[in-house]
Amino acid sequence: MKGWLFQQSTAARLAFRRLAAAPFNTLLSFLAIGVLLSLPATGQMLLTNLQRLSASSTVMPQISVFMAGDADARATREIAERLKHVGGVRQVEFLPREATRARLKSTEGLRGVIEALPDNPFPDAFVVTPGDTAPAALEQLAGEFRQWPHVEHVQLDSAWLQRLDALFRLGRTGLILLATLLGLGLIAITFNVIRLQILVSRAEIEVSQLLGATDRFIRRPFLYFGALLGLGGGGSAVLLVLAATLWLRAPLAELMQLYGIALVLQPLSVADTLALLGCAAVLGWSGAALSLRQFLR
Repeated sequence: MKGWLFQQSTAARLAFRRLAAAPFNTLLSFLAIGVLLSLPATGQMLLTNLQRLSASSTVMPQISVFMAGDADARATREIAERLKHVGGVRQVEFLPREATRARLKSTEGLRGVIEALPDNPFPDAFVVTPGDTAPAALEQLAGEFRQWPHVEHVQLDSAWLQRLDALFRLGRTGLILLATLLGLGLIAITFNVIRLQILVSRAEIEVSQLLGATDRFIRRPFLYFGALLGLGGGGSAVLLVLAATLWLRAPLAELMQLYGIALVLQPLSVADTLALLGCAAVLGWSGAALSLRQFLR
């Protein structure tokens, strides 16, 4: 185990020395990779902030439960009790038919129409505010209410939420596609850089082969070189996204304030940052492995 760790650390130090030997070229490579990775990372940051804003919105979807016309007071009380004990229900508001008629009667332009009706055609109703705003959970809850006796109609007020969820899904799909394409670009950059490193180190590689060095021994520093190159590019991307966040925070907050929305743009989370760095290192390693397979035989 100690021998294996020594070999890995030796290869990593050699890769680091090769990066440090050409600092200007290394910084340019870091910057090129950072620009590539900062695009999907910025998209992820903006999407996360929009989802946080949506989750904190005071506009909640509601489910309206309308009683049947022949439902008596006892049936209405039973439905009210059932609604209060349903899991996933945050609040229940009862709208008696008399209050509905009185409210519509006080509406301008409807007073004459309501007074002309011989009877009160409006049913008792309940307005249910669910705790879980996920579209699937809302549909499940509304479907359960429709099965109850004395319930005539259930109306789900979540069309806007479904549209918003569809937009978020589209955004995530677009980010995955963009990240995939730019990840291939990172592999291509690393592939070319390792190819140049192999050409520069050709004499050293041939001497090592004559001395009996194994392919793994020769390849290992180049693999670490690719991983460090990707990791450095990922770090550059994190800094670029952080700079963009700080630059956009004040003007975006002013714009949102004009619409009565309190939004403070937050940077990438720790989990997203670690995922970005890890993916960058893996992609750099992969590009190096492909280049070694092609040019080091």
